[in-house]
Amino acid sequence: MRRQRRTKIVATLGPASSQPAVIDRLFAAGADVFRINMSHTPPDRMRDLVAAIRAIERERGRPIGILADLQGPKLRIGEFAADAVMLKAGDTFVFDSDPAPGTPERVLLPHPEILSALKPGDRLLLDDGKVRLTVIETSPARAAARVEIGGRLSARKGINLPDTTLALPALTPKDRTDLDAALDAGVDWIGLSFIQRPDDVAEAKKIARGRAAVMAKIEKPQALVHLAEILDLADALMVARGDLGVEVPVEKVPGAQKLMTRAARRAGKPVVVATQMLESMIASPMPTRAEVSDVATAIFDGADAVMLSAESAAGQYPVEAVTTMNRIAEEVETDPSYRALIAAQHADPEPTGADAIAAAAHQIAETVDLAAIVCWTFSGSTALRVARERPKPQTVAISPNVSTGRRLAVVWGVHCVVAEDARDQDDMVDRACRIAFREGFAAAGQRIIIVAGVPLGTPGATNMVRIAFVGATQAGDV
Repeated sequence: MRRQRRTKIVATLGPASSQPAVIDRLFAAGADVFRINMSHTPPDRMRDLVAAIRAIERERGRPIGILADLQGPKLRIGEFAADAVMLKAGDTFVFDSDPAPGTPERVLLPHPEILSALKPGDRLLLDDGKVRLTVIETSPARAAARVEIGGRLSARKGINLPDTTLALPALTPKDRTDLDAALDAGVDWIGLSFIQRPDDVAEAKKIARGRAAVMAKIEKPQALVHLAEILDLADALMVARGDLGVEVPVEKVPGAQKLMTRAARRAGKPVVVATQMLESMIASPMPTRAEVSDVATAIFDGADAVMLSAESAAGQYPVEAVTTMNRIAEEVETDPSYRALIAAQHADPEPTGADAIAAAAHQIAETVDLAAIVCWTFSGSTALRVARERPKPQTVAISPNVSTGRRLAVVWGVHCVVAEDARDQDDMVDRACRIAFREGFAAAGQRIIIVAGVPLGTPGATNMVRIAFVGATQAGDV
């Protein structure tokens, strides 16, 4: 199952794609990682999906990543006495702690932490930003706001607060239950929703204790302010453009996407671009031209992965959506301008031995026109360092840890093979050549470059590069 592209594809599972046969078709079409949205998936159902993916993984013989995406805090207003109310621009509307049904003048806001944090001038966005208000007066149990953009407002609609930092825990009770279940089920990545500060990531990582990697979803302006600190703690980023596009002006989202993509690339951490990438394919077998350009832009920017949400979870054409995204990635990566754009965004290596070795392997491989870069990696850090360079030759990661292979499924350009660790350096070179040939990355007579850490099996000890020929004997013995 060698992919003919470097950019990875994340596909969300849901009602349209929860059967094992459909999941297998999605993998065959190009999905590298499967996302389970815990907002809509109870723990028992999540376990069933994990089991189905692992069965496909065993049958296909390829590591498959699983991302459990936590719901995060969902902030909603209370109920109304009528079905809905109409808010008019210029009117004053009150949010308070009174549990009585709402009226055209007021409604319950069942989040005291919001009422205590609001201040005059803060914006309130309701129903995905369709109704917008500005706070004009506050007290501990009440906030009066002026309606800026009116409209119909019904019960239990969500509320977004782009200007307000809330003293909310990073993980709700539901998130903690879901996180424990996901870790017990053996998922590879945890998606952390609606984070505001680095401490939110630290809390999740403390609970995970290395059993799963943490992907920070950037969907609030407060997280953008603390992006550097969040990126320092997180194992990966997701550019979650849906809620981000509600809380910041939509015209600022493309710039924020590029900012996050470049920051993650500099840090050598995976970045996933998500939300509405092929939205029209929920109901159509073909995407719009603008959607194709949107996906292509993320790939030209060097994102590690692009993600399908409702397109694969609830749409009428889940397999076609993955197939389309796969074709777009293959086409972009063969475009004459692709390598030049990727190289123009290249970041200088960090002043560490591992980064220096990865940069050297990249330069040697391209200068000598080697067939592949083969990394022996225990924890995955060597492959991450090489992927940060965005090398032209394919990167093959060999690891004795299946969990490492699964986590690397989201990383740009890394084709992971799970195999026993090498016994010594001669065995390391011999098996690297055999695997590169077997997996279709090198032919007999071609050369590869091998990157590893010595002593073997020592996490984070990348300190060796070696050029090797793929001999006829090695090829013949495969």
